[in-house]
Amino acid sequence: MKATLTKLLKENRSFLLFLVLMFAFRSSFADWNSVPTGSMKPTIIEGDRILVNKLAYDFKLPFTNVSLQRLSEPQRGDIVVFNSAVANKRLVKRLIGLPGDVVALHDNQLFINSEPAQYSEMQPDGDSLIATEQIAGFQHRVRVATGPISASHSFGPVTVPADHYLMLGDNRDNSADSRFIGFVPRTELVGRSQTVVLSFDYDDYYLPRSDRFLHSL
Repeated sequence: MKATLTKLLKENRSFLLFLVLMFAFRSSFADWNSVPTGSMKPTIIEGDRILVNKLAYDFKLPFTNVSLQRLSEPQRGDIVVFNSAVANKRLVKRLIGLPGDVVALHDNQLFINSEPAQYSEMQPDGDSLIATEQIAGFQHRVRVATGPISASHSFGPVTVPADHYLMLGDNRDNSADSRFIGFVPRTELVGRSQTVVLSFDYDDYYLPRSDRFLHSL
């Protein structure tokens, strides 16, 4: 039995080395991530497969969360993939609050360091509105409810601690983000996403969406 196993390993060592290198690459350099929910709509939709740049912030020891070298600092507005210990799963959210920022949400209006967000290009989307949110030097689209005010529409002001970040989903009324899981430590960050690799339409027999192929976020 041992001789047979040794023989198999020798005969397939090139393939095994390829597998090890491939998984190491996916672990430390780049990978793709499936998005099964609409918590980042309208930016990311259900069925998107997004490219994750794992060298965006840190070079990590393969197959671990151990940072060997800080490469750059996360920026406000980044779409961040992270492994949440609180939620016990991988999440994709937008980085809103940097360490030291004072962040608040009042009836779905965002405030960063007392600066209120401005909203424009509002378009109805069922019982919600899609709008461009502009604040603190960046802008992006968000989806906010037009119905009754709920507890998730307001929080803070809160101060983001050192080496932590405040994350919110672009779909503000349907996102389990820092309002529920708290601040996200840097050690949980996996990488940054800026591109949809491909997307499958769950409502149309999982057919690929041609307009989402290599779509920029």
